[in-house]
Formats: sequence, C-alpha cells, structure tokens
Amino acid sequence: MNNEDQILEDSIFKIGKVVSVDGRTIRIKVDKMKNSSHLLYKGDLLKNISVGGYIKIIKGFTKIIGKVDGEFTTEDLLFTKKEYTNDKGKINRVLAVSLLGFLKGKTFERGIKELPLVGNECFLLHNDEFNQVHNFIRGGDDPIKLGRLALEKGQDISVGVNSLLASHIGIFGNTGSGKSYTLAKIYYELFKKYKEHKNFQRNANFFLLDFNGEYVGENERDQIIVEAKYKKVFKLSTRIAGGQDKFPISKETLEDPIFWIIFLEATEKTQGPFIRRSLESSFTNELLNGSHEEISTKIHNLIFNLIKEIIDNNKDREIGIKVFSEFLYDLKMSTTNLPELNDVILFFTRRVAFNGTTGSYYVNGQDGINGNDRYSKENIQTYILSPLEEKINTLQFDLDNVSSIRLKIIIKYYDEIIKGYSNREHIAPLIKRLETRIKDLSKVVVLEESSEIREEDTLKFLTIVSFKDVNIQIRKMLPLLLCRNLYEEKKRMANGITYLNIIVDEAHNILSNVSERENEQWKDYRLETFEEIIKEGRKFGVFLTLASQRPADISPTILSQLHNYFLHRLINNNDIYAVEKTIAYLDKVSFDYLPILPTGTCILAGILAQVPVVVDIGEIPAINAPRNQTMTLVEKWGK
Repeated sequence: MNNEDQILEDSIFKIGKVVSVDGRTIRIKVDKMKNSSHLLYKGDLLKNISVGGYIKIIKGFTKIIGKVDGEFTTEDLLFTKKEYTNDKGKINRVLAVSLLGFLKGKTFERGIKELPLVGNECFLLHNDEFNQVHNFIRGGDDPIKLGRLALEKGQDISVGVNSLLASHIGIFGNTGSGKSYTLAKIYYELFKKYKEHKNFQRNANFFLLDFNGEYVGENERDQIIVEAKYKKVFKLSTRIAGGQDKFPISKETLEDPIFWIIFLEATEKTQGPFIRRSLESSFTNELLNGSHEEISTKIHNLIFNLIKEIIDNNKDREIGIKVFSEFLYDLKMSTTNLPELNDVILFFTRRVAFNGTTGSYYVNGQDGINGNDRYSKENIQTYILSPLEEKINTLQFDLDNVSSIRLKIIIKYYDEIIKGYSNREHIAPLIKRLETRIKDLSKVVVLEESSEIREEDTLKFLTIVSFKDVNIQIRKMLPLLLCRNLYEEKKRMANGITYLNIIVDEAHNILSNVSERENEQWKDYRLETFEEIIKEGRKFGVFLTLASQRPADISPTILSQLHNYFLHRLINNNDIYAVEKTIAYLDKVSFDYLPILPTGTCILAGILAQVPVVVDIGEIPAINAPRNQTMTLVEKWGK
C-alpha cells in the first residue's frame, strides 16, 4: 500500500482519539466529520461506529480492541462563533468503550496486557481484523457453522467442535425464544459432520432427557436431530401398564441401596439404614436365591413360620393378627395367583382371634369348639396351622427383579416389626411410598438382559428418553437416577477415550433449587449429584448441556460452572439477574439486549468466544427440527 492509499484509508477509518482512561473503560472523542451513520470508501458504504461495534486503538505497535458500550455528548466550553458556523458544531460525540483484547499477528487474544494512553488514535476495524476478532476456531479444531452475526449481516459464525463439546453448555431463554431449536441445531450440525465416522460411533455417547416429547417422532422414520438408525428412543409412560417402552437398567443398579434410598426419598436416620438392611442382609438375599421353585418354597416356609411365631409368642399383643393380616395384603403385588392369596387372607382372619383377657390366640368361628378347648395346641394345629399351611403352599410369586426388591423390603419390614427390631411408625411411611412408586417404576424400567452390544446398536450414539407421559414422581426421580448411574459407570471406566454428554432440556424440572415439593435432604442430594458432575465430570469425559426457560431456578453453583452460554430472550428480572450474577463473559451491551432479542437470535458467550456476539441461529431441515412449534390459531380456526 503506497503512502497516498495509506493516508486515504487512515482518513476514512480513523474516528477519533482517547480522551480518558479508567481501568478497562475508556472514552473516545469522535471526530466531528465521523458522526454520520455510514462512511464512503472507494465506492463502498462502510457502517460507522455505534453501540455494540468494535474499535481499534493504536498504541505504538500494539493494536488494542474494544467494544462500544454506550455513547453520549458533551459541549465545547471554548466554543466561539468564529470556530463554528452553527450550534451543532460545538457538540462532541463521546464513546464509552470496554477493552476486550489485542491483535497479535493474525490472531485476536482476549485480555489486556497494557492500557491505551490519552491521545491514542482510534480506528474502525478492517474486514480481516473483524474476522480475526470473530474467529472462534483454534488451531487443529474442526468447525461447525451455527448461524450468522445478527448485527453484521453476512458474517458467518462457526465454533470449534472441541471448544464447544468438550465443555458444559447452557442454553437459556423464555418459552418461544428458540432455545430448543438452538439445542437441536448444535447437535444436528455435529452429527451431520461425524455420524459416519466409526470412531465417533464407537466412542461418543449422547444421552438426552426430553421432558416434553419435543425430540421424539411418531413413527420409526423419526429424523429429529438425526436419522433413526443412529439413535435409541424410549417413550416412557406411567399411564398404561404394558405396551410402552421400558428403559433397561443393570442388575447392579437395581440392587443398589442408593437407588432405592433416592427413589423412595428415604430419611437419613431410620428409613435409609432400613433399606440397606433389607437389600444387603444375608437373610433376604438367601431367601430370594435359587430356582423359582426353591424360592417359592422358602417364601411359603417364611409365611408359615411367621404365623406360628405370632401364635406362639404373645409378648406384643398389639401386633398379632392385624400386623400379619397387613403382611398378607402387602404380598398381593408379588403374587401371580391373587384368588389363592385372598383365600389365605380370608381363612386366616376368620379362623384366628385374640383374647385380650387371657392373652391367648384361639380358633374362632368353628362349630363344636367351646370353652378352653379353643386354646388347645391340638385345635390350633388342626383348625388353623395345618389347613393354612396347605393353602399357603399354593401361592405363586412374581420374582422379576423389580418385584423381588419389593419383596425383600416387605419381608424384612414385617420380620423386624413382628420381632420388635424396628419402630413401625418410622418405617411405615416408606412402605406406603413403596407400594405406589414401585408400581410406576415397573412400567418404565426393565432389567437389562445382557451387557453385550447388539450389532444393530453399534451405530446408535444418541439415546433419547421421553418423560412426557410419566407422572411427577417418576419425572423427578428417574432422570436423577439414570444420570447418576451413567456418571458412576463412566467414572469407573475413565479410559480417556469414550465421551459422554448428558443433555437435559427443560433442566429446571430436576435442577430447581426452589422446589417446595420435596424435603431439604432430597433436594441437597439431587443438587450435589449434578454439582459433582459439572465440577468433576470433565476429568472423566462427562459433560452437561442444560436448556431451561428459568435460569433463576437452577442452582447458582451449576450456572457458574458452565463454560459456554447461548442466551435467548429473557424477560423476567430474576432470570436476567441470575445470568448477570453468574456469567462473567457478558458485557453491558449484551445484558441490555437480553429482553429484546427476537425469536431465533441469541447471545453466544463463553470460553470458546473471544467476545460475546449476537447470533441468528441458522435453519435446520424441518424434518430434523424439534416438535415445539407454536400453534397458528388463524390456520387452525379459519375456514
């Protein structure tokens, strides 16, 4: 470039000088000839500097980059009519600028090594300098295109796969702002690039929790985010007893006391230890070990021995018939031949009675048995125990793994209550929760048949679990249990090769720190589990992607540990404050944009972005988009 071109370029691109420096915030006085909205340079119109734009400050050989946060005017105090032809001439335009970084060769470096001086000249950025500031691809990384700059039309924005996906991601915005679309766009572009790569199929695992059914289609040709052959979809439901999908869980998970302590919301001091005793005791494990016939025989003997113990031992008169009758009723869910069990219950309650005066059990309702004969061991054996044993031996039990766990807990409960080892008032609430929740759990999970990977599943790197049709208890508990087990399994592997990304849409469903529907102990455990994943998961190749319309409801610890953010429109002041308090990557201009962002536009900020940018998220094919479109009333209601 010759001197004349350089002089011409400087005259056009130079916009003013630094007039004050206050830490990272500086003020620039704009030349009065540069107050128009556009500048003419070699026949092209250049957009002049404005709020949200970038500026270059020359300090010796250093090129410092700043972003305009605001502008205001001042008046020349030395104004004279000889200097200016009208009053407008005495007005100075001043820019408030935040320093972002500096240009080092052909790259932009975030952070400030030195501050400008008063009097340093300031310039608009050339196209190549603008591209350097917005180049988010580090050396050796692979780019995926997400969209275009909203304030600079035509400028594409791509991010590096490693910079984005080897990080925790937060996607936040009010309903209808486009956050689910952004989530789908990120993974659509990633899968489009890597889905045919064998190493990707072998080593990458994406687990998506879908609370509203937005990412599952209606048939086997479902192509939301990616084609059906690359994903496993589970549509869970607690509404119907059979015919829907069930999520496979391992035997180790099902027999883990922690699983049941969480699932049943067991109290720490009494109910939690009781569950551990039930599942870890040699008594219950031996009882349910062996063939189906052997186990049935053991259960028959247990029931009969408990009856004998009640009749023979009268230490606690209040337990007696009532407790054992409840035990028989609680066995109902575990029996496959309910009429026979009902016959046992009816027989027992009619034949056995308790005499409070003598403290003895006797045969009740038997013709020809009068007086003290009712208390004789012979009559009890003849009229109660022998026929009852015969009826008990006809009972058959459902011994699948979910039912067997319930049976262990029930048997251990009544064994301890009858023997006086446990306080009934402490454990009974747990048993009541067990009855309803295990019924729902059996509708949504199934024991994993084999740990071997089927050949048709080797391509499936994405797992989607839909909780649209499950009740509130399963919706709250099961996602935590699944995430915890995935994380623990990944920790055990820790091979530095396999990758796990847990994606939670509508994350406030399970990460809320303001829920009043649960006790503090359970809330603490839930949040601690995800806080451990987000703080320690990176070491084991585990990362979180969270999408939510209520960032204020999510634990501040979790929010602050996210690395990259896609912020859509936020209206609620609490949500904006939560974002402002926990995200250090945003500037004042970006915060001011949050309430007025249009649908489909977001602010991208984080460790991958040199500067926060406003991005129009690019389109994805309609067949790959999530099913969350707002209803068009005119279309539905018109003729």
